[in-house]
Amino acid sequence: MSSENLKRIVIKIGSSLLTNNGRGLDRTAIYEWARQIATLHAQGIEVVLVSSGAVAEGVVRMNLSERPKKLAALQACASIGQMGLIETWWQALIQKGVQSSQILLTHDDLSHRSRYLNISQTVNQLLDWRVVPVINENDTVSYGEIKFGDNDTLGAMSATMVGADLYIILTDQEGIFTDNPRTNPDAKLICTERAMADYLFDVAGDGGKWGSGGMLTKVRAARLAAMANCPTVIASGKVENIITRLIDGEAIGTRLTTDHADRLIAKKQWLATHVKVAGTLIIDDGAVNAILNQQKSLLPVGVLDVQGEFDMGDVVEIVSTAKVRVAVGQVGFDSQHAKQITQKHTDEVLEILKLNSNDKTIMVHRDDMAIL
Repeated sequence: MSSENLKRIVIKIGSSLLTNNGRGLDRTAIYEWARQIATLHAQGIEVVLVSSGAVAEGVVRMNLSERPKKLAALQACASIGQMGLIETWWQALIQKGVQSSQILLTHDDLSHRSRYLNISQTVNQLLDWRVVPVINENDTVSYGEIKFGDNDTLGAMSATMVGADLYIILTDQEGIFTDNPRTNPDAKLICTERAMADYLFDVAGDGGKWGSGGMLTKVRAARLAAMANCPTVIASGKVENIITRLIDGEAIGTRLTTDHADRLIAKKQWLATHVKVAGTLIIDDGAVNAILNQQKSLLPVGVLDVQGEFDMGDVVEIVSTAKVRVAVGQVGFDSQHAKQITQKHTDEVLEILKLNSNDKTIMVHRDDMAIL
């Protein structure tokens, strides 16, 4: 993919690159990446930046001998370090004539549809104003279930949110290898592969010294980006002019591609990972059979009860009358309308909701559903 085909990209830079061997932010490297981002900006390419490094900078600013282990201390370091992180990016970009902004997010922000849409509108406005949004996890308040856990995932969700054409993950490794290159000299770089190739999990390892998030999180993030038809490149941020060279189509690092079938698989996997759901649909035995044995969508006629408050597009659980979870999926109606059309046939749904005959009347489409 050449720069001519790229309109919007997301670049994620990890702590292993941003911090200078535990001595705080590597400002020389940041200014160099900012120069390359400014080059893309001049070409009309919109850039969203996902940047780690706040906690590490906070540790340095507080003259701590090591990274704290207690949550309160970690969050305090993030609060302090975020000041330096965004200040450094702002100065580096403004010197090249590029305005930037700060966006701090938690997983909760992108899990709730109304907040998700609001954030999406804000980011799009910034991009329309030719501002580079600098996104980071809000580590000062993030904990437990509301944490992304790693900025690789945050970057992938950002790429999905803004409809990016390419997701670039810059790390301290050249890409994904057939084995750990630190211990196996015969390990080969995987140049191109499908994002959904299962063997990538085997060769990615469990993290360790493979960057702050590990290669495993990067593979998962690439699969998440594949939902939005967004390919991912994992490459070393230490390579000279790495960003501009990747945009020019140079084969550096590992490119993880996607196609329609892969997008569908990725979406179902994403749905299946939802621990927190917005509501519950209780369905009859006929609907259970249609979903499990006939690969059918869930129609309103098969829904006995609707529990919870949710918006159209939220993830809900689908359970049997015995309270056994059958599936999860993105619901086609908000909870108010869903409650009005339970146990109703299509013609009744059209009449109740004042819809046209060509409007969608499916409660949860098969493509938007993950069987559990």
